[in-house]
Amino acid sequence: MVTMFSVANANRRQFLKQASGGFAMTAFAGMCHETDGAVDPLAATKSHFPAKADSVIFIYATGGVSHVDSFDYKPALIKDHSKSIVASRWLNKSGEFERFLIKPHWDFRQYGENGVWVSDLFPHLGSVIDDVCVLNAMHCDSDGHDKGTLAAHTGSAQFARPSVGSWVSYGLGTVNQNLPSFMVLAPAAPYAGAQTWGSDFLPGCHQGTHVIPGKDPIDNINPRVGSNTLQSMELNLLRKLNATHRRDRQDDAAINARIKSFETAYGMQAAAPEAFDVSQESKHTFEMYGMQEGDVTGFGWQCLMARRLVERGVRFIELIDVGSNSNWDSHGNMADHARLAKNVDQPMAGLIRDLKQRGMLERTLIVWTTEFGRTPFNMSATHAGREHHNFCFTSWMAGGGVKGGLAYGTSDEYGIMAQENSAHTHDLHATILHQLGMDHEELTYRHAGRDFRLTDVHGNVLHDIVTG
Repeated sequence: MVTMFSVANANRRQFLKQASGGFAMTAFAGMCHETDGAVDPLAATKSHFPAKADSVIFIYATGGVSHVDSFDYKPALIKDHSKSIVASRWLNKSGEFERFLIKPHWDFRQYGENGVWVSDLFPHLGSVIDDVCVLNAMHCDSDGHDKGTLAAHTGSAQFARPSVGSWVSYGLGTVNQNLPSFMVLAPAAPYAGAQTWGSDFLPGCHQGTHVIPGKDPIDNINPRVGSNTLQSMELNLLRKLNATHRRDRQDDAAINARIKSFETAYGMQAAAPEAFDVSQESKHTFEMYGMQEGDVTGFGWQCLMARRLVERGVRFIELIDVGSNSNWDSHGNMADHARLAKNVDQPMAGLIRDLKQRGMLERTLIVWTTEFGRTPFNMSATHAGREHHNFCFTSWMAGGGVKGGLAYGTSDEYGIMAQENSAHTHDLHATILHQLGMDHEELTYRHAGRDFRLTDVHGNVLHDIVTG
């Protein structure tokens, strides 16, 4: 399908030999020998059943995007603007609170063959809505940023657990041994920090590799020493030390994972520079993502890189638009949503278009989500912001066997509570795994005396939104 994909699936030793003038062959052979007789924790494995998708691009909007200002159109909220209601929860407290409905801050329009409603915040995304399934009745358990962010990534709001990307890496391995199976492209960490892409009790090789947009997106990718001979000597010594250390620890998964990480790191010295070199991309491609030629930062670059990494066999790529500061957490000023939406709207639409025109969208699952929504009401009808709201919010999916042009699930007339075809974060995770050919109830890992899974003891696949 794509030229670089064939390289990733070709003879890896031959590729490295050609790329590094023969040195890579010598040193890398020693590192491969290190894993002889041990299970390769990143070896590509068969899925439980035929998959609809090979890779996932997981886009996370930090801070809580307002559903009633973006994708969940509520005419009644417009009609009853400033009307008094009684809220049963306010700022993490239960009770009876008099509050006032606040209409959307942006107009909505219908897009696509099925007339899916999208606000003026996302006109570019509206133009590709026939490839998107909007989930308008999402809900989760926590209205706090840290807990909500953890749950969106790990399924657990209370304790750090392996990230969804780590579970995918653990379940399926990688098709390109020279690049990490799970990569996170983000200028900064979201709430809850780096544990959102951590592997926790899963082998360490399954944690996300953090890539920071810029001229040098991956730290320490270049050889530390100036001599190939010297690096070869260092790597051979490391191989011997690891082999000795593991001799009496054959069943220690952590050691095998650490050894595998050295192997991947070495392969990245050859593969990563090419993967992150966008100089050969066309002017049209840059424009599609809303970029200027030569840009190495911004969300457009993150989306373009996600496509390039999917081409090269990376299994799970997460994109985080902003970090824990200056994000979608619009308590005092919903106008912030306009700035943030402008930053991501065209790049996300460009990503969908680019994947589709390359014949890759069918096998690539794109997921966009946030930790929760925002209240359709506030303490006064003139209040400029909205508070946290976990009872209803919006996510969307595209590609990877998901039905497009669909608005699935409904909330009540004001967007306060999820109602028909509601979906929990566990259901979203179960559906992601399902599209990758994995049964979320069967993907388990034994830890601390019991079997763990991404969805804990919950989760249902959203069969209504997937094909086949």
